[in-house]
Amino acid sequence: MANLRAIRSRIKSVENTRQITKSMKMVAAAKLRKTQNAFTALRRYAELSGDMLAQASGGAVPNSDNPYLKPHPENRRVCYVLLTGNRGLCGTYNQALLRYCENLIREDSRESSLICCGRWGKDLIRAAGLSVSDTVEISDTPARDEAITLAEKLKQIYRDGEADEVILVYQNYRSVLAQTPGHKSLLPLSFEEVSGGADADVIFDPDRESLVNALLDMYIGNTVHAALLEARTGEHSARMTAMTAAADNTERKDQRGKEKQKESL
Repeated sequence: MANLRAIRSRIKSVENTRQITKSMKMVAAAKLRKTQNAFTALRRYAELSGDMLAQASGGAVPNSDNPYLKPHPENRRVCYVLLTGNRGLCGTYNQALLRYCENLIREDSRESSLICCGRWGKDLIRAAGLSVSDTVEISDTPARDEAITLAEKLKQIYRDGEADEVILVYQNYRSVLAQTPGHKSLLPLSFEEVSGGADADVIFDPDRESLVNALLDMYIGNTVHAALLEARTGEHSARMTAMTAAADNTERKDQRGKEKQKESL
């Protein structure tokens, strides 16, 4: 009888766990749809803003005073911007990204600092020996104003000489089942990063450089926003996949428990 009570207790525990994992799966799926739609729409907009910038610049802006186009005389300091998840229970999503960032910093001979965007694992990141200079809260579906605020912070860091290069580190979204850690240099901006070319028949008003400066701010903001959305899309995908596997596992355990209960009767 004691063994039967233990089996029933175990079945009840597994059923409760299954309900939790199913609920988390549905929440992750809803967030994924919202973030994925926003990312898909913005990605095309960001690409077009890059094309506009390349066409307006003609590949370069002679004697431009824009600080984001000027590499610093000495490239000694780099700021890594790590876009982690907001929470765990998403498989190896965060751990793989942290290992990737550690390897990047280890292989870079320059003095480095790190800005963490996301609530996950702040203690783990510091325990890894990384120099965390700042942390930034980012929502589960990053809005435009969040991206602009972060972009302005990164622009100021570069403009003030606190870093000679700013690099975004985040999970590249491949599919619902696959995300790959990667990095992208944000500042200084190189026109090799954008496609397109100048049209000789275009007339600029008031002038080419004013237009390029305005497009630069838009392009940097779009790039940061797209990276935030891509990172969050990958996080929600990874969590939905992990919770699906967990729910399926608890269902199998529940079935085995009920079979044992029948055998004990």
